[in-house]
Amino acid sequence: MNEMHSDLTDRVVVVTGAARGIGRAYVEAFLERGAKVVATDLSWDNTASFDTRYEPNLLTTTMDVTNDAQIDATFAATIDRFGTADVVVNNAAMRQRDLFPPQGKITTLETKDSDWQKSFNVNVFGVLKVIRRFIRPMIDKKRGSIINTVSSGVIMLAKDGGYVALRPGSREMPYMSSKAALVTLSFYLADEMKENNIAVNVVIPGHTRTTGFDEQNRQRLAMGMKQGAQPVSPGHMVPIALYLAGQDGSGTTGKMFDALDWNKEHGFGGKDAWLDKSFSYESLKTG
Repeated sequence: MNEMHSDLTDRVVVVTGAARGIGRAYVEAFLERGAKVVATDLSWDNTASFDTRYEPNLLTTTMDVTNDAQIDATFAATIDRFGTADVVVNNAAMRQRDLFPPQGKITTLETKDSDWQKSFNVNVFGVLKVIRRFIRPMIDKKRGSIINTVSSGVIMLAKDGGYVALRPGSREMPYMSSKAALVTLSFYLADEMKENNIAVNVVIPGHTRTTGFDEQNRQRLAMGMKQGAQPVSPGHMVPIALYLAGQDGSGTTGKMFDALDWNKEHGFGGKDAWLDKSFSYESLKTG
């Protein structure tokens, strides 16, 4: 594998949604690179402990990104334990399947106002709340990196003199609207933070086998729905996250990256290299 990551030794990295899936892969990778990690999640139930070798460099907290008091408490604990924050990885999200299990598919007119409020509270306002706290020490020392997570469903393509959505048929409102709002927020914030030398970038995961993936697809198959594509492992997000964590406002900022494309372009393997070969839809039918 290629190596193009900055030295992250003793950098303080805050990861939301860190207990499982992609978030957990981030935590383990940053610890292995010598970073100090603040791992936050809404729930740590039924999760394995992290490697005890890294305990001096790891702070875990229970934090709802919509709860101001919990965010303030985590920020205070971070400063008390590590003295600063250098990187924030906003991974926590309210996914479409969290709103509408198991299929996740619903038309826009079938949604309720409360569905949109729930989605935006986590995916936009929650991210903004976290950034507002943890960016303070970055502004003070004029260096830092913010990494936000969206979905390929926000992408638009130029066609016939206009723009069209990449996959509007996925029926993912309000999730995609909330992620589109986060993209715009990120691009504007990146420009605003250049004077403070803070990078703000956006990452797009591939079709990932993460929390709830098996359960959702087992129910979909039971309902007679077609099986999806073979998923990739959460680890496919690690190379781009390590790279962006080492950036600041003088480097890569104000950009959105498809993780699988970035991996292929930078020598970390294409999609086939990251497929989760331990997964099969057949096992869901018989399991």
